Amino acid sequence: MNRDTFETKLFRVLRWVVLAGLALATLFPFYYMIMLSVRPIEDLLRDPGALWVSISQWTTATYEEVLSSEDSGGQGMLGLLANSALVSVGTVLLTLLVSIPGAYAVTRLRFAGHRQVHFLFLAVYLFPAILLAVPLFVLFTKLGLRDSLVGLTIVYVAQTIPVSIYMLRNYLTTIPESVEEAAAIDGCTRRQVLTRVTMPLAAPAIMANALYVFMIAWNEFLFALLFLVADREKWTVSLGLAQLSGGIEVPKTVLMAGSVVLTIPIVLLFYAAERMLTEGLTSGADKG
Repeated sequence: MNRDTFETKLFRVLRWVVLAGLALATLFPFYYMIMLSVRPIEDLLRDPGALWVSISQWTTATYEEVLSSEDSGGQGMLGLLANSALVSVGTVLLTLLVSIPGAYAVTRLRFAGHRQVHFLFLAVYLFPAILLAVPLFVLFTKLGLRDSLVGLTIVYVAQTIPVSIYMLRNYLTTIPESVEEAAAIDGCTRRQVLTRVTMPLAAPAIMANALYVFMIAWNEFLFALLFLVADREKWTVSLGLAQLSGGIEVPKTVLMAGSVVLTIPIVLLFYAAERMLTEGLTSGADKG
């Protein structure tokens, strides 16, 4: 066996070893979290290190406690899930409504500094979130938007628009301008070119962008705590999970059930849009 053949076989084996290791490191914590969430607390205390328990020992009581309302003795996470879904979907829709035409303008329109302006959108990320928290808190208090899901959505939209424009711009630059010029020759206005030609071609990037924005809004904690802490009825699911983790009287099995409830929607969305997400994230790497 010559050296090249040996190295080829070695790297082929190492590739699968590395992939298996990464898969294990990624999936095992989630698997263990699910296992903890379906175990009775008494069984967990007897054998906390067990990696598998028979299905006959599983219980749904933890999920019932997490999802049922506080009036029923539960943690009320179902209502918090609805709040998070409302804020996240609203953030995605408003962000795309602004960022799609914004990215198109930065990419296609010619004006002074158009090649550099998209970097200015990212300047907001030079400042830590905590630096913006106090001014936003004061401003939204005066506007009457504190303790409001609408106010929180506005903050998230302001945070996500810059990075959304930046991401979409990278994709739009890969779409040939000749396609849009042909549509313009056929009589399409600029708006029709955007909606009928550019947006369908940019669907993978728009989907990837939407999922990214949704994930930010779904998992965000600092501003949700700052704006909604006084009214539990308007809490998002991240605040509910933080309350579970800080409660001494809350069993860890219930905490794990809450963690699963928080994670599952994101996992399902990524799985459902896997192909478009992959295309959207990898597009723009080749500018040829």
